[in-house]
Amino acid sequence: MEEKVMLIDVSKCTACRACQVACKQWNKLPAEKTQQRGTHQNPPDLTPTTWNLVRYTELPTKNGEMRWLFRKDNCMHCTDPACQRACPVPGCIFKTPEGAVVIDKEKCIGCKYCVNVCPFEIPRYDSATDKVYKCSLCWDRISIGQIPACSKTCAPGAVTFGPKDRMIAQAYARAKVLGGDAMVYGDKYVKGTHVVYVLPEKVRMYDSLPVNPSIPWTLIVWKDILKPLSMLSIVGGLVITYLYYILKGPKVPGRQEEEGGEEP
Repeated sequence: MEEKVMLIDVSKCTACRACQVACKQWNKLPAEKTQQRGTHQNPPDLTPTTWNLVRYTELPTKNGEMRWLFRKDNCMHCTDPACQRACPVPGCIFKTPEGAVVIDKEKCIGCKYCVNVCPFEIPRYDSATDKVYKCSLCWDRISIGQIPACSKTCAPGAVTFGPKDRMIAQAYARAKVLGGDAMVYGDKYVKGTHVVYVLPEKVRMYDSLPVNPSIPWTLIVWKDILKPLSMLSIVGGLVITYLYYILKGPKVPGRQEEEGGEEP
């Protein structure tokens, strides 16, 4: 299987939210009761049952008018996922050959380590089930050669899916066509992501999109330094104990008396 990338060209997004509906339908996620908060942003954020969300950013213009920036928000599916590093349960968070980072809800223990270390603040904890949920990149679809549900339903062509090299090349070609502050976002962080954006504006103009996402240093210290050292100390202790046993032998009660006692 070759690596795949979801390319989100924000300049083509019309905020129709068809991708949100398709995600809910395919993953059998329930609808959420929402309310008017004086904004088009609805629901206001990702939740345990909303894995894919179109974000609205209002920007004033020089003549006093307002313009919109739309952005589809979901898991970035990192090549080096901090969530997988932090998860204490073997196999709970796994990567597929195509690049999807998936949470096995049957193994999740609700520790929320993945929630705390995600550079993009994506996973959502559900207190009702004591588990964490997020976008799976429709790994059940892509593993059999289909494309993610959100990509399949996107009428303007803002969301496309295909081989990694081809999608990355298309992203940079599109950014060049757009010109100005247009940029490619995602392919340079955490060893690359399998969701890549073409942003017409600078990244800081988009709400909740981190400028320089990275794995928390606390996780690096814990997993890459302290844990190996602790394992090394355990192995070292076992080696020393074994060598002592070989050199000195077991202490058998009465053995020393027999060997060092007086002759009859």
